[in-house]
Amino acid sequence: MAANTFGEIFRLTTFGESHGKGIGGVIDGCPPNLEIDISLIQKELNRRRPGQSHLTSPRNEADEVQLLSGVFEGKSTGAPIAFFVPNTDQRSKDYSHIQHTFRPSHADFTYQKKYGTRDYRGGGRSSARETIARVVGGSIAKIFLKSIGIEVHAFVQQIGEIKLLKPIEEIDFSKVEQSIVRCPDTETTQKMQLLIEEMQQKGDTLGGVISCVVKGVPPGLGAPVFDKFHADLAKAMLSINAVKGFDYGSGFEGVSSPGSMQNDRFVNDGGKIKTLTNHSGGIQGGITNGEIVYFRVAFKPVATLMQTQLTVDDAGNEIEIAGKGRHDVCVLPRAVPIVEAMAALTTIDHYLRQKMYHI
Repeated sequence: MAANTFGEIFRLTTFGESHGKGIGGVIDGCPPNLEIDISLIQKELNRRRPGQSHLTSPRNEADEVQLLSGVFEGKSTGAPIAFFVPNTDQRSKDYSHIQHTFRPSHADFTYQKKYGTRDYRGGGRSSARETIARVVGGSIAKIFLKSIGIEVHAFVQQIGEIKLLKPIEEIDFSKVEQSIVRCPDTETTQKMQLLIEEMQQKGDTLGGVISCVVKGVPPGLGAPVFDKFHADLAKAMLSINAVKGFDYGSGFEGVSSPGSMQNDRFVNDGGKIKTLTNHSGGIQGGITNGEIVYFRVAFKPVATLMQTQLTVDDAGNEIEIAGKGRHDVCVLPRAVPIVEAMAALTTIDHYLRQKMYHI
């Protein structure tokens, strides 16, 4: 299985399955002498881990990271940083009933067709548990980015039909972690929580939208043709499990306005060139312009329902399948650190690429 590496200079390669020994990865290209605070990495993993509340999967995993190489006396050495997070609460028997069954909207059928085999225990490599490695890599990327004044923040903007309508400029990111669903608004949080609890009772699931901003991005990141900054952001986000859509800046909503209302006029602000508005989402011509980068990521409802569904087995026989195991009703709250991680990995890689032009 190829295609397990993300990035060109800051490269993350991941490995592991949902019900294997664990999840791990190797980061190559991390600059040396970066202070690696393992507690910050663990904090990010805790935001992603299951069992955070009654709204998330009850799988009981500590998700404790072990750094195996590339860090000495608390600092990166420039060598590859290898890490491992053990799986400790697998219940593979929960999946024995789908050994020969193709679950609706899962990767079972496509994996079988591509590889001629599949690990049916929790989806194997297709499981969202793989994103543990992304969060570790993204945590180290965030440590570096913060040292140069770049910060990444995401929040749950929408679950089902419930949507936070505040402009991105008015979001108080300090309130994200105070919310059980990671929505920085008390009233909207309460509505989202009630909706998730309602779906839990029905054995159904929900999708939604996560919004993300990258602050402090310097102008000049990205390339004008195939490696546009927003193109790589889109690839990063669309590689996350359950993601169905990506837009940035004014995005799809901007198509209803004329160009006279969408263009971002340049101004001289005390000797610094800026734009009066930011419909471009901080990216023009595929290259960052120094304004805040912001985008949205749409997640589909979780494919595993606690309901009986019709499907077929690998012999083509129509059968009924009942949902078993431990699953989220809505992945949005746990996906916030994953979106941040992939944004950080994209940004650090493009930052280091740009540094090559100015050695």
